[in-house]
Amino acid sequence: MAQEAKTAVVAAILGNLAIATTKFFAAAFSGSSAMLSEAIHSLVDTGNGGLILLGLRNSRKPPDKEHPFGHGRELYFWTLMVGVLIFGVGGGMSVYEGLTHLSHPKLIEDAKWSYIVLALSFVFESTSWYFGWKAFSKERRGRGVIEVIHSTKDPTSFSVLLEDSAALLGLVIAALGIFLSQSFKQPYFDGAASIVIGLLLCGIATVMVYESRGLLIGEGVDHKTLQELRAIVTGDNDVAHVQHLHTIYQGPRTVLLVIELRFHDSISAVDIRKAVRRLENKIQERYPEIKYVFFGAEAITSKRESA
Repeated sequence: MAQEAKTAVVAAILGNLAIATTKFFAAAFSGSSAMLSEAIHSLVDTGNGGLILLGLRNSRKPPDKEHPFGHGRELYFWTLMVGVLIFGVGGGMSVYEGLTHLSHPKLIEDAKWSYIVLALSFVFESTSWYFGWKAFSKERRGRGVIEVIHSTKDPTSFSVLLEDSAALLGLVIAALGIFLSQSFKQPYFDGAASIVIGLLLCGIATVMVYESRGLLIGEGVDHKTLQELRAIVTGDNDVAHVQHLHTIYQGPRTVLLVIELRFHDSISAVDIRKAVRRLENKIQERYPEIKYVFFGAEAITSKRESA
């Protein structure tokens, strides 16, 4: 999954860089506001891909003294920054460009170049979208798209897909704006298309910021996994009572688990150590992403004695 996500990001960077260059040339030749918005969009997507790639690389750094649980959450930070950039730079500039075009309308001079570039861009974006969808499908496992976007702990699985989907839809909107402007000799359609593209980018960015914010703050495993973890711990013969299980994702595939439990009073300290090791092995065998397991037996004992 990690390799496919990286492949999808690299494909998106290369595709968007080539597309942005051709779109800027087409915008210069045609004078299309929608085409310029699309060029800005592709340029922002290129930079965003670079930031996600940076996040992927930095998130794999090993733990150190300042980051004892690793750097996994750095990926969440850079994904949040990508969402902010899409909203502010991509969406904001596209809306501004559209409003400027409405204030000072100018009829498109030569739409031929715009149509050629849009067609080529659609082919390149479709290829990039395919790689993004392929990586996202690995995460789906039969679940719905919205459900996966909300529940996944790997933001690269939906970030690339959302960006490429917005890009494809933006190309259609830009083509429609140019076509209507040419057909009715009304440049306002072109400006309106630029505004719609900007609003589309702002909408996509809002989703990315919201989901990345939740991951950055800290999310735990789903309810079903929590129940299965509780069953594993409760089923051990040396465990008398399980009070709380606390989990938090330190990265897409790194989970920290804290277990508050009480062992039977009759077992020795040696038996407790064996039970701890046994439980760690069972949990990590079932859920390899749980890299850290901590036990809080003393806290529960003190609560019970003071009750």
